[in-house]
Amino acid sequence: MNKLGRGHRDKLQQFMAITGVSDKVAHQALKAGDWHLEGALDVYYSQPQIKSLTDSRNLEELFNRYRDPNYDMIMADGVDNLCTDLQVDPQDIVTLVISWHMKAATMCEYSKQEFVGGLQSLGRIDSLEKFRERIPYIRSELKDDQKFREIYIFAFGWAKEKGQKSLALDTAIGMWKLLFAEKHWPLIDHWCEFLQARHNKAISRDTWAQLLEFVRTVDPQLSNYDAEGAWPYLIDEFVEYLYENGVIQRGQ
Repeated sequence: MNKLGRGHRDKLQQFMAITGVSDKVAHQALKAGDWHLEGALDVYYSQPQIKSLTDSRNLEELFNRYRDPNYDMIMADGVDNLCTDLQVDPQDIVTLVISWHMKAATMCEYSKQEFVGGLQSLGRIDSLEKFRERIPYIRSELKDDQKFREIYIFAFGWAKEKGQKSLALDTAIGMWKLLFAEKHWPLIDHWCEFLQARHNKAISRDTWAQLLEFVRTVDPQLSNYDAEGAWPYLIDEFVEYLYENGVIQRGQ
């Protein structure tokens, strides 16, 4: 590659700047595109076998850096180390969004397939530096209502204990506080207090999903709340709790 003429070297640099790939991948694409930049980009974006060369070896090395010595997975300690290297608090909601991209089955665990696939889906991240640079974008995805809904629904399965159908109440409350801090739902503290005082049981998937619909469609003063609507009993009870405790005045 050192024998390339200046024109070819310039195209190589341009191609790498546009795509973020290694010089090896850039060289292969430019060669296939007859050293025309546009042609090389067409080749790169249309031929999966060249795209997949985007340093999957680097992704494996990144995975192996955090892999548990006893399992072919990144476990809790590895996730903590990854967060340290990304300069992210493990309790930061951005870790949930990362796990959503990775389609992680369980909190604080990434299989090799989840980790590598997630980083590829995030725009071919193949180094820690690129990963760190993507954090602001990953965080910004919470502002997209559709993505927030998908992340919220994903969080239920991700946070629950393996083999359990429901989500432990303490875990659910922690997740709700994290998620609704983003949406600034003013009734979140009342909801958590109500659950601890009146419910004190695990949360079903239906209740989890329906609460988001309640937050999205019913205003915080409950002026458009329909008592005849098909809300889970727990949400109807919560509304009564708000009235009984004078948090909301009936008929407002």
